[in-house]
Amino acid sequence: MKLDKHAPGTFCWVELGTTDTTAAEAFYRGLFGWDAQRHPMPQGGEYLMWKLEGAQAGGGYRLSPQQLEMHVPPHWLLYVCVEDAAAAVARVNELGGKVLMGPSPVGENGIIAVVQDPQGAYLGLWQPLGHSGSSVVNEPNAFCWAELAARDAVGARDFYGQLFGWGTKISQMGPVEYTEFQSGGQSAAGMVQMDAQWGDMPPHWMAYFQVADCDAAAAQAGALGAKIGVPPTDIPPVGRFAVVADPQGAHFSVIKLNE
Repeated sequence: MKLDKHAPGTFCWVELGTTDTTAAEAFYRGLFGWDAQRHPMPQGGEYLMWKLEGAQAGGGYRLSPQQLEMHVPPHWLLYVCVEDAAAAVARVNELGGKVLMGPSPVGENGIIAVVQDPQGAYLGLWQPLGHSGSSVVNEPNAFCWAELAARDAVGARDFYGQLFGWGTKISQMGPVEYTEFQSGGQSAAGMVQMDAQWGDMPPHWMAYFQVADCDAAAAQAGALGAKIGVPPTDIPPVGRFAVVADPQGAHFSVIKLNE
């Protein structure tokens, strides 16, 4: 689906922080067919704009020496569109979260902030000016869903409800209670509560990319050097998904949605 703007309170951008942009470019081209346009950044280095058939699918950059010294691993960061980044950041602080960066202008493109929710999950905030975010979503090889894994589902519902005005719809997916966050009555994201089976994995937001064939995508990712954290698995009635770690270690999911 092509679009030219995102509603406040919805996910608008996905961004890869990696240790090797050249290797990442080859991997995601091989998996999703993305092309990468490189743009110099004012602070040095290059910013990658991932393109899917000419449409903006996301971004990427090489982790800075400072980030590496702080042991920031390769990762996908998800951004929520906000009307006022400064107000959103103030609200994060009021609600017990942490502000890690910003709000800071990114040229004439927009205003960025990176925050942590009270349970430790990282999230980007984006106030669009010249750049609204992804121009292709919800189709094969594009971002299609954001999912929070939280230790305290009730606390997370409260935090994000107050931060973004999200409502919730709770359902059972087999033995698992699933929370669907809603913005303006439309699906915005999902959440699962972590249990002992998750071990010591920290709470986190996961990016899902739609694929035409989950098994084929997982096999292709493996052939390109990725590790498969969760093999292709059915999630009735939604579809079939797998969790992948790219060759540098950034985790994401691929999903074949049922019609």
